[in-house]
Amino acid sequence: EQVLWALLRAVGRTSSAEMASLLASPQVSQKCSISHRDSPRTAHSTCSSTPYTRSNQTWQAASSTAHQSPLNRTPQRGAWAGRLGAASEQAPTYVDNERRLNEEVNVMRQAAQTRAGKLLMDLKTGASPEQPSQDPSVNNRQGSISSEIRAKLQNAIKVMQEGLIERDTEVRLLLLAAMSSEHILLIGPPGTAKSEVGRRLNKLISGTYFERLLTRFSVPEELFGPLSMRALEDDKYVRQTRGYLPEAEVAFIDEIFKANSAILNTLLTLVNERLFDNGSTRVRVPLLTAVAASNELPESEELDALYDRFLVRRAVRQVSAAGVGQMLQYHSASSSQESDNSGSDNEAERGSIAADMRLTREDIRRCRDEAVSRVYVTPAVIQMVTDLRTYLQEKMEPPVYVSDRRLVKSVQLLQVAAYCNGRDTVTEYDALLLQHVLWQRPEQSDRIADWVIAQLSVDDGLKQVQYLLSGLFSRACRSLGDQTKVQALQAEVDELVELLSAKYTQVSTNLEGGFPVVLNNLWLGEEESQAIATALQPKLFKTQSAVEAMVHDVITLEVALKAGSEAVTLANLMPRFWADFIRNSDISEVRPLGTRPLAGGATRP
Repeated sequence: EQVLWALLRAVGRTSSAEMASLLASPQVSQKCSISHRDSPRTAHSTCSSTPYTRSNQTWQAASSTAHQSPLNRTPQRGAWAGRLGAASEQAPTYVDNERRLNEEVNVMRQAAQTRAGKLLMDLKTGASPEQPSQDPSVNNRQGSISSEIRAKLQNAIKVMQEGLIERDTEVRLLLLAAMSSEHILLIGPPGTAKSEVGRRLNKLISGTYFERLLTRFSVPEELFGPLSMRALEDDKYVRQTRGYLPEAEVAFIDEIFKANSAILNTLLTLVNERLFDNGSTRVRVPLLTAVAASNELPESEELDALYDRFLVRRAVRQVSAAGVGQMLQYHSASSSQESDNSGSDNEAERGSIAADMRLTREDIRRCRDEAVSRVYVTPAVIQMVTDLRTYLQEKMEPPVYVSDRRLVKSVQLLQVAAYCNGRDTVTEYDALLLQHVLWQRPEQSDRIADWVIAQLSVDDGLKQVQYLLSGLFSRACRSLGDQTKVQALQAEVDELVELLSAKYTQVSTNLEGGFPVVLNNLWLGEEESQAIATALQPKLFKTQSAVEAMVHDVITLEVALKAGSEAVTLANLMPRFWADFIRNSDISEVRPLGTRPLAGGATRP
C-alpha cells in the first residue's frame, strides 16, 4: 500500500482504471517485483525505471496490454483495483493540501525575510522606529550635565599628562577615583613618578590640600594635628586640626604602609567613614579623595584593613625602553624652564588653569549622586561581576579575596565611569576597569583583564536569548488555537525583538564606528583601549552574524503567530526549533500536534 501511495503521488492525475491497468501489465510486473517486506524507499528505487516514467507512448502501450489482462476476472486483483481506485480519488486532495502548505510556508518565509532585512537595515543606518521616544527635555538636561563634567575631565587629563611619559592610565584612574569620592593606591619602585602624579591632582581640584611622608617613627600629630594646650588645661584631649588631614579635601600620603598602630585606627575611620574622633566629639571630615603611594605591598595582617580601604589600585612600572628616549628629550628641553619656575607655588600653578575648568567639590558630589541614582546597571553586568568574584576566590591560585564592601563600591565606580562617558547604562565593557579594583597583588591585574575580555568575546547574553526563543517556540506549539495565550506570546516576541535590536545596534556601532565604547572611554588609556579593541573586533563579526540569524528566527515566529499558523506550518518554517521541541517534550504533548489534520484536508490513508 505504501508503494502504491508513492505511485499515486507521482501520477496524481492518473485515474484508477489507468493505474489498475498499469499495475496489471507484464511490463510493470517484470520491472517492479515488490514483496510485503520491502520498505517504501526500496520499492521506490526498484520501480524507478518503470514504463510510466518514460513517455506517453509507453503509458499507452502499458494500458493496451492491461486491457487484455485478466484483472477484473481475478478476485484478488479486483480488490486491489478497488482499493487503488478509492486511494486515487483522495490523492489529488492530499497533493493539493501539500502544495497549499508549501505555498503558505514560502509566503511566510518571504515575509519574515523582508521584515527582518528592513529591521536590520534600519538599525544599521541608525533608525530605530520601534523604540519609544523619550522626553527631550530630560535628555537635554542629562546631556548638558554630562558634557560639562566631561569637558572638565578631558582638560584635567591633558593638564596632568603634561611631561609624564607612559602615565596615561595612572592619570585617568586618579581622576576616576576622585570623581567617585574613593581613594587610590599607587604601588611601585622608587623614582616612577608616583608622588608627582598624586601631587598634580591638587592643581585641578579647588580645595584644601594635605601631603605627608610617613615613616615607622611617625606620630599621630603629623597627620591629625597637635594637641591643644589650652584644651588640656580644661582636661580635654582635643587636637588642633587646622591645616592637617582632618580638614583636607585632597590628601596625598606617601609610604602609607609605614603607618604604626597609633595612627592606623584613626586613619581607617577617617578614610572610610569620613569621620574623625577629636576628643569626645566625632566630626565629619570634608575629605574627597586620598592618594596613597608605597614602594611595597603591606606585609602584616594589621595593614590588610587599610589596604582594603583603597578601592582603586595601580602598579606603576618603569618607563619602557621605547619611552625612555622621549622622556629624556622632554626633560632636557624643559630643564631651563623648570629652574626658572622652581619658586612657583601651588596658587601660581592653579593660575594656569581657567577657574571654570577646575573641578569643584560640588562637581564631584553631583557627579557621584546622579551616577548612582540615574545610571542603570544591567543584569549582564551584575552577573559578570558575580562570576568574576567566583573566579577570583575559587579558581585562581592563590585565591583572591574580595570583600563585600569592595564589590559594592566597584559597581558604584562603574556607574560613575559610565555617567562621565555620557551614558545612562553600565555595559559589560565598563567591567574592564575592574582589573584596577579587584586584585590583591599586581600580577593578578592582567589575569582579571584577560578574563573580562574572554567573557566579552563569549557573549553569554546571546545564549540566554537563544534559550528564551526556544522556550517561546515550544509554548507557541502548545498554545495553538488559544487566542489569549497567542497574544501573550506575541507581546513576549516583541520584547525579544527589542532586545536583539539593541544588541545589534551596539555591535554594529562598535564595528562601523571604530569601537567607540572602548576607544572613546575616558578611563582607558590610549594604548590600552587600542589593544582591547584589536582583540575584540574579530569576535564582534561573529556576534553580529549570530544576532542577524537570531533576528530572522524571532521575526519568523512573529509572522507565524500573527498568521495563526498550525503546528505543521511552524515545523516547516523553523525545523531546527521543531526538532528541539520534539526531542525535549513529552510524547503525550507531541502526538496531538503531529497527527493534527491539515485545515480543510483529508488525512493520509
